[in-house]
Amino acid sequence: QDSGLYLKELIEPVLTCFNDADSRLRYYACEALYNIVKVARGSVLPHFNVLFDGLSKLAADPDPNVKSGSELLDRLLKDIVTESNQFDLVGFIPLLRERIYSNNQYARQFIISWILVLESVPDINLLDYLPEILDGLFQILGDNSKEIRKMCEVALGEFLKEIKKNPSSVKFAEMANILVIHCQAADDLIQLTAMCWMREFIQLAGRVMLPYSSGILTAVLPCLSYDDRKKNIKEVANVCNQSLMKLVIPEDDEMDEAKQSMTLPAEPTSEESISKPETASSGESELDITALNQPLSFPRSSERIQVTLNLDGIVQVLDCHLHDTSIGMMTRIAVLKWLYHLYIKTPRKMFRHTDSLFPILLRTLSDESDEVILKDLEVLAEIASSPAGQTEGHGPSDGSDVRPGPVELHVPARAGQLSSSGMKALECSPSTPTMNSYFYKFMINLLKRFSSERKLLETRGAFIIRQLCLLLNAENIFHSMADILLREEDLKFASTMVHTLNTILLTSSELFQLRNQLKDLKTPESRNLFCCLYRSWCHNPVTTVSLCFLTQNYKHAYDLIQKFGDLEVTVDFLTEVDKLVQLIECPIFTYLRLQLLDVKNNPYLIKALYGLLMLLPQSSAFQLLSHRLQCVPNPELMQTADSTKPSAGFKRTAASNIDYTELLQHFEKVQNKHLEARHQRAGRAEQLDRRVIL
Repeated sequence: QDSGLYLKELIEPVLTCFNDADSRLRYYACEALYNIVKVARGSVLPHFNVLFDGLSKLAADPDPNVKSGSELLDRLLKDIVTESNQFDLVGFIPLLRERIYSNNQYARQFIISWILVLESVPDINLLDYLPEILDGLFQILGDNSKEIRKMCEVALGEFLKEIKKNPSSVKFAEMANILVIHCQAADDLIQLTAMCWMREFIQLAGRVMLPYSSGILTAVLPCLSYDDRKKNIKEVANVCNQSLMKLVIPEDDEMDEAKQSMTLPAEPTSEESISKPETASSGESELDITALNQPLSFPRSSERIQVTLNLDGIVQVLDCHLHDTSIGMMTRIAVLKWLYHLYIKTPRKMFRHTDSLFPILLRTLSDESDEVILKDLEVLAEIASSPAGQTEGHGPSDGSDVRPGPVELHVPARAGQLSSSGMKALECSPSTPTMNSYFYKFMINLLKRFSSERKLLETRGAFIIRQLCLLLNAENIFHSMADILLREEDLKFASTMVHTLNTILLTSSELFQLRNQLKDLKTPESRNLFCCLYRSWCHNPVTTVSLCFLTQNYKHAYDLIQKFGDLEVTVDFLTEVDKLVQLIECPIFTYLRLQLLDVKNNPYLIKALYGLLMLLPQSSAFQLLSHRLQCVPNPELMQTADSTKPSAGFKRTAASNIDYTELLQHFEKVQNKHLEARHQRAGRAEQLDRRVIL
């Protein structure tokens, strides 16, 4: 009965024998300890740590008899712990944390079995100490033994059930980085299990997980590009990504950085223990917003913690993933979705990072995937149209991305006048569609990209510009590009770019409204736009004529065609005339073809078309236009009672107050520049040929 008084003297000599080289002695020591524990029962609990330490060694004993004896003692000790309510968990956790990192299979099995036992005892709250052992559990999950992996899965599953039942008492923050590490594990089971835990943590803890967003994204984003072999991991990672994104709210843009001293540490290591922060006052508005975002109805003290979004860390991770050319398409799309989401929710803070993000966003336009380009354009359009870009104290930096030459990074006066008309496209833009300081920079750098990557212009140029016209104000885009191209030093590129823009203007359904605006030239804005486009369109003679056809400036079109006799007629030039003839037969120019019926009031239209006919050689385009002009009726047969009245077209032209003489002079000036440039190129080519011959 008094054995409890002498347990230290009884146990210690026996435990010493556990280390003896003789297996028989170790066996009898195990048997002796079994009898001592059997008699003493609960009195041995103060000595539990030394008993556990000795048993953990015997669990890996090479002798089967010793191992068998240790298992009997182990079961007895588990029964005593289960029955007792005096187990010292606090004193045991340091030993458990140390032994859980053992690489021996039997020792791991022994550890897991004890964790399962302690989990099952109602009076023992092992959940409070889960941060101490979670990392070790995930390492055991990667064991080669299927049995041990299964036991560890069960233990982790039980912990997760307990977390879902009592989320208010869970130390989410202390375990966040442990999960981040194991979400990047090479072992599929470890990665999937950690990702499932991460999903639950984000959904249960809510904004408490925000300070760990950069680490979570580092782990989650690469998983989004996994193939079907890792479909489960990919699906869970996608849920994690979506749930984390929803935690970012507009209030994050307004939080004062001074509050950071009251918040959780941004990225603590897994070994740091985080003391419970004081709860914020119940009157804070953030509580209500956070509560609305949570799917669960029970209150959680962790939700009341003032959390600051670590935006710098998130942007750094996103930027790093965009620079990594080896990442998959779905990951790149997710990164761009995150950037777009952050610009929508926290524009003021995001614009501090715009200068560093801008170059990589522009480079992403060369991506192979149309989906990636679409998302990239959404981000760039938001940057270019967000009001936060205007209120920023500093403008965009004029670094290496700015076009060389006389172009400056400012919105020109003419383009500035159009910002009011940009309000008409409110439905097309994610934010207020005004041109901020980044809009013009975007247009400059986009044209620079097209100039340096001609393949991008050929394959994706039209696609990119059409999408931008949907996302931003089309009038602003064409006005600013025309203004930039007017000062373009590479005349060959300017001509190619004007041709591309003209084709988009004439054929894209997205620009129907802009075409109608130019067709009538009723407003000062439309006439201003026409003059701006005309000056740049002069880089390409045939596109200039097509612009005049679109705006119903038929007399000026005829005057231009008369000047074509002074130009150098090349194969490319005739090809463009051929394409213009094809366009005249398209639905876009239906109104022009109908005006051919009014011969008396549209003589210059007919003259201009005959002028094109005279430029063309005997080709299919010549036959097409010739047949069309043969259909023009005899003016005598078309006489009507009101034929003496002036036409609406002449009224419009008279009221437009456009100096067509000055425009014609500008056309000649630009074409002379192109002629000089061609001669210089030809001269350089001739010199090169001579060098080759020599």
